[in-house]
Amino acid sequence: MNHVAFLIPTLDRIGGAERQLILLAKGLCRRGWRVTVVALSGTGSDAAAELTEAGVGFLSLRMRKGLADPRGWFHFKRWLEQEHPDVVHAHLPHAAWLARWSRLGAPVRVVVDTLHSSSTGSFGRSLGYRLSSRFPDKVTAVSRSVAEAHLFAGMVLAGQLAVLPNGVDVRYYRPDAEVRRALRQKSGVQEGEFLWFAAGRLEPVKDYPTLLRAMAKVPERARLAIAGGGILENKLRQISATLGLTARVRFLGFEADVRPWMQAADGFVLCSHWEGLPMALLEAAACALPAVATDVPGTREAVVHRQTGLLAAAGSEQALQEAMSQIMSMPPEQLRAMGRQARQHVIDGFSLSSALDRWESLYEALLTENPKPRRWGRAV
Repeated sequence: MNHVAFLIPTLDRIGGAERQLILLAKGLCRRGWRVTVVALSGTGSDAAAELTEAGVGFLSLRMRKGLADPRGWFHFKRWLEQEHPDVVHAHLPHAAWLARWSRLGAPVRVVVDTLHSSSTGSFGRSLGYRLSSRFPDKVTAVSRSVAEAHLFAGMVLAGQLAVLPNGVDVRYYRPDAEVRRALRQKSGVQEGEFLWFAAGRLEPVKDYPTLLRAMAKVPERARLAIAGGGILENKLRQISATLGLTARVRFLGFEADVRPWMQAADGFVLCSHWEGLPMALLEAAACALPAVATDVPGTREAVVHRQTGLLAAAGSEQALQEAMSQIMSMPPEQLRAMGRQARQHVIDGFSLSSALDRWESLYEALLTENPKPRRWGRAV
């Protein structure tokens, strides 16, 4: 039985990368792989319990000073020497650097790391990727835009890079008329009102102020529910009150499972400045929700303009308001047809089963190329 170890900075905070890792870990475990998730810090919280219940191992290195904590490096080295995973697959920069440089002390057969964002970050991040570029056997990106951004920045070699999109469990994320009826009734959504749903951390990259200003200008029958927590929550509540939106905008806080809201809503809205491949947008599409999203890298691959939703210029409240109003003005059958196309788009290009097939094929090819553990490109 082949053993794959997934590395992630933490599972105490769950975003798109963390949700995708959990899906892949559980999916590969069901397919007969031995799977361990290694978090650099934190306890793993509810996610660790979910993984354990699914048969996935969980380990936290409990690093308290980021990569400057030597205890984490020693702990991980000992674990590699004891468990001998066949594949070490890192997600997000700090985990990628730990996986790459640890190969010097504890050689493994295959190292893979995945790029999740089209933002290439600071000079320090760029330098870190360049200095360690010889260590991974493959670098993958969740979308073409993420791949292009890192190639342009010189952070990855073209021959080393592959695009493997994220996957969505389309059996879990699906329309449900009964959930829709019950949640709308419980939430006080009246007949004829249009419920928009947004999900994502309340931080500057998601540009919620522009969304709130657009909400103030769309037809008054629009309602907006926002799932997510973050540093901007108090500020966004103040903006909402100033715009007179208190009765029309609801801040849900962190929601462990946003599926019921996606099933209850009429449309999904995303106002980010940039994205890698937005999981929430794909999950909403799998629930047959038409979307309005900003026309930025990553999002363009998740939304087919005028077929599964509408794209609007980033940072423009007028463009966002016009797109939202256009969706709201569609006849019900046209809106449902757009939702059906959105779900089919996810089934065709982003299903979890297809993603698992792609990862298994990649791992197996790399393991065939590397029958023995390697250090500095040499078999040990």
